[in-house]
Amino acid sequence: MRQVRPQAPPRGLVRSIYRVPIWVFRLGFGSLLSRRFLLLRHRGRRSGRPRETVLEVIDRDPATGTVIVAAGFGQRADWLQNLAARPACEVRIGRRDFPARARRLDPGQAADVLVEYGRRHPRAVRVVARMCGFEVDGSDEDLRSLACHLPMVALEPQVRA
Repeated sequence: MRQVRPQAPPRGLVRSIYRVPIWVFRLGFGSLLSRRFLLLRHRGRRSGRPRETVLEVIDRDPATGTVIVAAGFGQRADWLQNLAARPACEVRIGRRDFPARARRLDPGQAADVLVEYGRRHPRAVRVVARMCGFEVDGSDEDLRSLACHLPMVALEPQVRA
């Protein structure tokens, strides 16, 4: 694995393009993205205002409903910092909404999840890595190295009060 450019959240026009999938969910077409993407609703760490972002599902546990997502732009991703301050959130997958609590995966867990994702989606893992500023060959070793740079979060469903 090698880093081809620094990890940094997008700005300007690129940020606007990245936000288009939010409108897909808002307009009720989230089911078109439901197998691979989710809408995360969370609160700003300083403002407390509602925020939304669309993230790719890296893994899911059908028994518990837990989904795992990665912070492609590393530690500087706003949603990651917001969840660190306020782990309560809401997740929409397709047309299904549920309250969740965010839990950061340790590096070993993250590496295992990313290796499995790479086995299921070998082309997608290369594209995702490239978008995050890395070039990988798809080997288990490369993906384990990449996992050190991609913080991963488990979104665990909570019972509604």
